[in-house]
Amino acid sequence: MNDARRWVGGLWAQISKGLATAAASLMLVAPSMAQQDFGKVEFKSVPVIEGLVMLQGAGGNIGVSKGRDGLLVIDNDYAALENKLRGALLQHDHRPARFLLNTHWHGDHTGNNASLGREQGVIVAHDNVRRRLASGGEIKAFGMKIPPAERVALPAVTYDKTMTLHWNRHRLELVHPDPAHTDGDTVVYFYRGDILEAVHTGDLFFNGIYPFIDASSGGSAMGMVAAVADVLSRIDDKTPIIPGHGPLAHKKDLQRYHDFLNTAVSRIAALKSQGKSLQQVIDAKPISDFEAEWGDGFLNTQTWVGIVYGAL
Repeated sequence: MNDARRWVGGLWAQISKGLATAAASLMLVAPSMAQQDFGKVEFKSVPVIEGLVMLQGAGGNIGVSKGRDGLLVIDNDYAALENKLRGALLQHDHRPARFLLNTHWHGDHTGNNASLGREQGVIVAHDNVRRRLASGGEIKAFGMKIPPAERVALPAVTYDKTMTLHWNRHRLELVHPDPAHTDGDTVVYFYRGDILEAVHTGDLFFNGIYPFIDASSGGSAMGMVAAVADVLSRIDDKTPIIPGHGPLAHKKDLQRYHDFLNTAVSRIAALKSQGKSLQQVIDAKPISDFEAEWGDGFLNTQTWVGIVYGAL
C-alpha cells in the first residue's frame, strides 16, 4: 500500500502543474500506463452493436451511441486527452455530443465533462456524482484529494434509482445499484424494443484484473458482488458488455469475474470477522490461487486485499 501511495503521490505532483483535472482518479490506470506520454495515446474504436461503439484510450472505456439523433457518450476519459477524444468522436458524427453520461465520478471517466459540456452536451449522472464532483473529496486508499469541479462539468440532469432515455432507436435504462464501486454508480442497458442488446457496466467490471473499490466514495465490496450478480441476471450469453476497464466482454467473462470476486471477498470477509488485522489477513494469503489470473493489473495482491478489507 505504501508503494502505491508513493507512486500516486509522485505522479500527482507532476500532473497537478497542468493536468489536475485529469488526475482525479489516477489509481485507475496501471503504473506503466501512468508513466506514458499522453501524447502517444490513440483512441481505439471497437464495434459493439449497430449504432454503438466502445472507445479505449488511457482511462475508462467510453460508449458512443451514434445515429440520427446525434452522439450520446458514456464516460469521457482524462482531461489531458480532450483534443484526441474530440477527434475520435468526429469520426462518428461532425456534431458535438448531445448527451454525456457519467457512470461514476472518478476523473478517468469524467475528465472531459467540462470541455464537452461547454459544447452544450447535457451531462447525466446519479445524484451522488453531482454531489461529489461539486464538493470534491478524497480517495483515501491512495491519499488523493480531489478539488471541486467547475460548474460546467457538473451533471445538469440527475436521478435516484432508475432513469430512461430514448436515443438513436434505443431505449437506454440507467440503473443505480446499491453502493458498489462508489455510491454513485450507473449501469446503462441498451434495449431495442424488448430486446436487451448491450450493457455498459462502468467500473463494476474490470475485465481481467483486480477491481478498485473506492470505500472513501461510499463503495462496498459486498455491494460490488451484488451489483455484478444483478447485471448477470439481466443479460444472456450473447449480450456484449462494455466494462469499465479491459476488453469488450460477454456473459461468460462477467460470470468468471463474479465467481472470483464473490469467492475472494467472502474469504477476506471471513478472516476480518474473526478479528484478524489487515496484516494478518495479508499474511494468510487468502487469494493466492487467483493471483496468476487476476493479479496482472495496476494493483498488486497485497494492495487489493487491503482495499477489499477496508471496503467491507
